[in-house]
Amino acid sequence: MAINSREKGKKGEREFAALCREQGYDCRRGQQYSGIEGRDVVGLPYIHVEVKRVERLNIEEAMAQSKRDAKDGELPIVAHRKNHCEWLVTMRAEDWFELYREWEAGKTLKLGELKNVSD
Repeated sequence: MAINSREKGKKGEREFAALCREQGYDCRRGQQYSGIEGRDVVGLPYIHVEVKRVERLNIEEAMAQSKRDAKDGELPIVAHRKNHCEWLVTMRAEDWFELYREWEAGKTLKLGELKNVSD
């Protein structure tokens, strides 16, 4: 039995929200149908999530949709996966570098703390 694209999209949104919950984030599927929220998944502050659960993804089109729908101060991402594959997250390089700098600074701080403790 084939699943229609709308149902597959909803299923993908629920799957990604469940993955977020597994990682400790209180996420759920957005309420696009009511017009209250335009996000596929809510619960990741400062992130606009566009979920795509398709076999053939036009990533540029999906990212354009995420950028268009993101509010000021939100980083647009596309969470996507094919059947029998793991979830991937695609984002703009400039946003990735911003996150990486913060991550790297945290790692440097932790290494510095460890070095100072062992001296």
